[in-house]
Amino acid sequence: MADGRKRELILRGFSKLIKEDKLRMVAEMMDNQVETVELLKSFWHSDDKKQKVFDEFSENTISNFYIPYGVAPNFIINGQTYVVPLVIEESSVVAAASSGARFWSEHGGFRSEIKGMVKIGQVHFLWEGDFKKLQFKFDELKLFLRERTKEITAKMESRGGGILDFELIDLTKEIDNYYQIKVSFDTRDSMGANFINSCLEEFANSMEDFFAEKDIFKEKEKECKIIMSILSNYTPDCLVKTWVECNLSELENIDKDLTGREFAEKFALAVKIAEIDSYRATTHNKGLFNGIDAVAIATGNDFRAIEAAGHTYASRDGKYKSLSHVEIEDNRFKFFVEVPLAMGTVGGLTSLHPLAKHSLEMLGEPSAEELMMISSAVGLSNNFAAIRSLVTKGIQIGHMKMHLMNILNNFESTKEEKKKAEEYFVEHKVSYSSVEQFLNKLRGLEK
Repeated sequence: MADGRKRELILRGFSKLIKEDKLRMVAEMMDNQVETVELLKSFWHSDDKKQKVFDEFSENTISNFYIPYGVAPNFIINGQTYVVPLVIEESSVVAAASSGARFWSEHGGFRSEIKGMVKIGQVHFLWEGDFKKLQFKFDELKLFLRERTKEITAKMESRGGGILDFELIDLTKEIDNYYQIKVSFDTRDSMGANFINSCLEEFANSMEDFFAEKDIFKEKEKECKIIMSILSNYTPDCLVKTWVECNLSELENIDKDLTGREFAEKFALAVKIAEIDSYRATTHNKGLFNGIDAVAIATGNDFRAIEAAGHTYASRDGKYKSLSHVEIEDNRFKFFVEVPLAMGTVGGLTSLHPLAKHSLEMLGEPSAEELMMISSAVGLSNNFAAIRSLVTKGIQIGHMKMHLMNILNNFESTKEEKKKAEEYFVEHKVSYSSVEQFLNKLRGLEK
């Protein structure tokens, strides 16, 4: 299609159309209209009721996008064994998680602890007045806000959660007349975004009333201008620490050219580089989130919020650093991660998506705390497997072998060709060009 035609086509009232009409209009923008409709319809659920559930997760849905649902067995966390569901398109991630889990299942398993479950919301506002007056009235304001939100918080409080505290923050040196009320919450087993935002918006409305009613404030001080009220995805106090450890002697057989101590020291040096170099830290932490994100998606959690918090936490000292660390003391190797993970096991997609519900059942219906520990263990397992490969045989040998089938599918290989390729590449290095060369020779196309 010519670029000019694309620019001229403005779809008005699109969201009000039924799905079939949306699909038709999108197909009309393509050169292969019939094939487009057939392709997108082929991914619709055969059960109309189930498809309707998927359609209502988002806006303007015209099909479903499939991502592989895999499992990683042998995760032993605090003595409990799990088969962990992972949703990700990269096969090497599942393989790495499984490999790391298998290794540590034979060396004591993963240990994990929750260091906090606090989540944060903020009311941002402008106020032209005497800060001392605001401080003087702040305790009264807190009680006023709690009273105004008691209907919203009643159910959460019955589960042991709710509003924890309020903090008044003066940022007038940064922006004229700008203040925040930073509110901490405990949302129990729910991720809690809707609960937090409902409370914050009620706070915003109530604050305007509070200022207007108080005689202590002068006329110009009675006006509180709300800028916005919204949760923060940075949750440094919703934190989990997970670790593995063993004697150096237990690392002896990881690489034939390295003793257990040599492997441990080389591994520790690789992690140290990620602690001082932001370029390396970015890829290093991405490896952690390969595992964490895959669990989050499988259980219906917001992996984007989780990653945003993790990357901010990695930068909390003013420089982006590794989230995982190594200690070698008294002939013991310890590898650990400390990461914020705001996750939920009730509400939202966790209750609506049939596979998210299934994932939680597979994990034994975990609490939010337990899911945090499982997710961080999978992330640490991925990180361990990746660094182990990097400091020994290199990442590409295993990585490209896992991608062999994708490359073969790209060349539309037959079942017989795939079988021969798998046998050949056991002893040969996999690359796109080497697979192409192998297939050309097999097909008699080599010049």
